[in-house]
Amino acid sequence: MKSAPLKIGIACFPLIGGSGILATALGSELARRGHEVYFFSYAQPVRLDLPQDNLHFHRVDVAHNPLFPSPDYTLPLAVKMTEVARSQQLDLFHVHYAVPHALAACLASQMLGPSAPRIVTTLHGTDTTLLGQDPDYRTAIEHALLHSDAVTAVSESLRNQTQQIFGLKRPIEVIPNFFTPNKPKRSRDEVRRDLDVTDKFLVLHMSSLRPVKRIDLLLRTIAMSKNRQRLRLFILAGGPFDPYEPMLDELGIRDVVIVRQNTAVVDEYLQAADAGLYTSEYESFGLSILETMFYGKPVVAFNVGGIPEVIGDSGPLYPFADVTAASAALDRFIEFPNLARELGERGRTRALKHFSADRILPSYEALYHHVIGTFEQGPIEKRM
Repeated sequence: MKSAPLKIGIACFPLIGGSGILATALGSELARRGHEVYFFSYAQPVRLDLPQDNLHFHRVDVAHNPLFPSPDYTLPLAVKMTEVARSQQLDLFHVHYAVPHALAACLASQMLGPSAPRIVTTLHGTDTTLLGQDPDYRTAIEHALLHSDAVTAVSESLRNQTQQIFGLKRPIEVIPNFFTPNKPKRSRDEVRRDLDVTDKFLVLHMSSLRPVKRIDLLLRTIAMSKNRQRLRLFILAGGPFDPYEPMLDELGIRDVVIVRQNTAVVDEYLQAADAGLYTSEYESFGLSILETMFYGKPVVAFNVGGIPEVIGDSGPLYPFADVTAASAALDRFIEFPNLARELGERGRTRALKHFSADRILPSYEALYHHVIGTFEQGPIEKRM
């Protein structure tokens, strides 16, 4: 059943990372379903295709006032959200990360008064796993979560960790990430020729390259492969690869690794790959893993965080940092292509069944309407 159209403000980071990618995909899908969506960020999100019907982008300029010792983003963000909410009569803010987006939404709500939009805050991991441990941010995060009308997390693992770290009494609803593949503009063969890997087993890794992604383990896994001359590791990097350059020579794999930075065209490379390799020490969900599964590629990953919730029974996972097991798994895929295809298809079936837009969007729409329907009741209780 299609829900009534809403006016929704979405605040997110514009970078290549799980939160920005999910927020962008969510806004685009909501716009296609007839909702009016207004994005707020300091730059256009990398995967936000404009123009699109019902989709609007409001750039927030970072303030460089000489009165202040450092640039400020939270206050200009709150002001922009206030202005658009007032002029467009927004129904709610859906903010991704408590800091700074939920805090800005709380401030905007105070400025707007009784007409303020409701606030839905989605946690993606960093608020809990990194900033939640920092006393300089912890109180601010707690304030943002307690003053949101609803809080969601992208996995059971993240919800449990958040409740444990913050000791929250309020409910957190789990709504997983989703992915909507786009039709690649180039064929698999064209991409592989461009990468000069036509006769190689192409292993794909997509991430921000932050320390938690453990790129050192990624490279060591490749170095341990007994078939490494038959494979190539292709890294779609959302951050600088420079810190890891010395390892390429140290491990003797410089001619095996290909790096492309800050590209939003993931579908072409997903289609061109033969498998995905992810070596994080923690993932609240693992959106890159889900994207890899949607394209029917087998995934090698460690059994940490929310990854088991994504993979399910579609393939084995390995103990954290066991690069020997991870490398052996890649070797099996290279030596037994039928096994790789079987596990890839099993993952694709699971992704389509549990993590499609058609499966996830109604959960967000139901939450939005529930929150708006409790206008006088404050933060919602957990929905049954």
